[in-house]
Amino acid sequence: MVERRPIGFIGLGVMGEPMCANLVRKCGVPVIAYDIRTEPLARLAAEGVRPAASAGELAREAGVVMLSLPSGNELRALAEGEEGLLALCRRGQLVVDLGTSPVGLTRALAERFAGKGADYADAPVARTREAAKAGTLSIMVGASKAAFRRLEPLLACFASDITHCGEVGAGQVVKLVNNMVLFEIGTALGEGLALARRAGVGGELLFSTLAKGSADSFALRNHGMKAMLPGIFPERAFSAEYALKDVSYALELAEAVGLDLRGASLARTILGEAIAAGHGALYWPVIAKLIGARGPAGASPHGKLLSND
Repeated sequence: MVERRPIGFIGLGVMGEPMCANLVRKCGVPVIAYDIRTEPLARLAAEGVRPAASAGELAREAGVVMLSLPSGNELRALAEGEEGLLALCRRGQLVVDLGTSPVGLTRALAERFAGKGADYADAPVARTREAAKAGTLSIMVGASKAAFRRLEPLLACFASDITHCGEVGAGQVVKLVNNMVLFEIGTALGEGLALARRAGVGGELLFSTLAKGSADSFALRNHGMKAMLPGIFPERAFSAEYALKDVSYALELAEAVGLDLRGASLARTILGEAIAAGHGALYWPVIAKLIGARGPAGASPHGKLLSND
């Protein structure tokens, strides 16, 4: 389906702004955008994006409405109310959630939009802000086959890997599992790094050796070597607060389907402790800092640290 109406984009944060920029550069259809902050709107105006005065104005004009929001709370608030997307949607419109949201909320919203004749798709994105800038994100899509055919060319403007995971909600399931597994591996890496250092083995030697064996992983080479090892945990990256949100959504889903996921529960606990320690806004591998600073109750660290690598 060739889009004839403008594409709307709401939410111009760390990931949303570069995605919207790539969309206007590549999609061949006018793009209108809205955010509560004026700075990203001004930057995108230079790219040819037309700012909307409100989310309602955007919803009235756009044929496809893309949402890049912090959490399910913002998604629900935007969808509901007198000037919400549900009240303003029309037959043939497609609403796309690019964020990570609860599966139950995703499926409930899809039913409500369908009642108005509109389509709904969940298309959570994975990878980094740099990938968003480069247009090389990975996207997991939950949508009907017809909605996916309509959506895929637009997603290709800012993604290099697009997977149709099934009907609405399936994209969120896969994304939540992806992030849950990542945080569990991150917890193991933080514990391994702390244990090796306390026992007198340097972290650089440890991680470079793990990368040659069966413990090798994307998480090791990126979150471990590039963040945990040098102790670099910047803000405006995927924060501990966002990580806690995602693993909590995964555990919410696990409870709904009758599973007790203990590894994910541990990751949630450690992320919560990192946030309580004041690290909530920092890049989520900061959990390694928390793990490395503590020891068993009543015990003192043993072993000589060979380096602060």
